[in-house]
Amino acid sequence: MKLVIVTGMSGAGKTQALKMLEDMGFYCVDNLPIPLIEPFAELLLGQPDKREQVALGIDIRSGEELPRMKTVLEDWRVQGLSYEILFLDCSDEILIKRYKETRRSHPLAGQGRVDGGIALERQRLEFLKKEAHVILDTSQLLTRELKQELEKIYVKERQYQNLFITVLSFGFKYGIPTDADLVFDVRFLPNPYYVESLRSHTGQEPEVQAYVHRGGTADEFLKKLYDMLEFLIPRYVEEGKNQLVVGIGCTGGKHRSVTIAGALYQHLSRREEFGLKIEHRDIEKDALRKK
Repeated sequence: MKLVIVTGMSGAGKTQALKMLEDMGFYCVDNLPIPLIEPFAELLLGQPDKREQVALGIDIRSGEELPRMKTVLEDWRVQGLSYEILFLDCSDEILIKRYKETRRSHPLAGQGRVDGGIALERQRLEFLKKEAHVILDTSQLLTRELKQELEKIYVKERQYQNLFITVLSFGFKYGIPTDADLVFDVRFLPNPYYVESLRSHTGQEPEVQAYVHRGGTADEFLKKLYDMLEFLIPRYVEEGKNQLVVGIGCTGGKHRSVTIAGALYQHLSRREEFGLKIEHRDIEKDALRKK
């Protein structure tokens, strides 16, 4: 039996994750009282037609019983019962935004502010996060992207290193992304903006890409960038980082940065041990400003 404990921050997507796992063939139970978890697992193991895949939703709603989960996990280790912990995390800023949008109060906030409830929840869930086999930061994930990551882990059974990388193109004239961990300036590359026939096109099109790569400088830069990230990524994993945003910037975020970000995304997509997405933050802004 494959047993997955689905836990994490309120508002990080646990309910959606359980629904997705159910669609993948898991037998899912949410918010089962802690004292019933061990008897429940024993019942499943004792059935002749026992479930092959089971997911249990455990979170802060367990209240004062939550610390007893430590004993449950220790008992399972002693008994040799195999289990995995999936921890869904999210930045405080995004969680606060989600609570404001839904107009719901945090379960631990009481009459206080949402950020106080979030801080208390992080403290109480810390022991589960430390033991987690998979940590998914959903701060920048769309629902379909969360599903893709879960399928990668639990259907395709790829090894996962708890790191999700976002390759983000942007324009410096619109500001550097506040969430970028690494920022690379590619304004030294040939600029298609000054070619009338290319100006209205983007770095997603072959003609623009060919112009940016003209002369070989872009290829040389990408080779060095690949080498740097090959060096950095394993070290970020070792340090426990689970979200990495790589910003690629040019003047307007339409030509050069989009071209280089696309090439980097294609290179990293050959790797399967981490999550990956690409965003072009400013690709349409020039067109919008002209209207």
